[in-house]
Amino acid sequence: MKTVFKLALVTALALTSVSAAFAQEFTKGTVKKVDAKAKKVTLIHEELKSLEMPAMTMVFNVSDDALLAKLKQGANIQFVAERVNGKLTVTQVK
Repeated sequence: MKTVFKLALVTALALTSVSAAFAQEFTKGTVKKVDAKAKKVTLIHEELKSLEMPAMTMVFNVSDDALLAKLKQGANIQFVAERVNGKLTVTQVK
């Protein structure tokens, strides 16, 4: 019984690691508009594989003011977007 429990635990940890690595996939995009007051950015982006979304132009929330300060209209960026409280949010930029 202990062996089954250990195997289940290892499997769960492995799946968590894989999904976390998948969520950290950077996508190329271009900043079309920054709305600092509303903490939103409009991006023209490539396919968001982690969210199963095709390439398009769309608005994302940006919860971190430091990330928002990095975003300038016309800039080519790489970013990570995730669902945070049900809203598409940029969580990383490079």
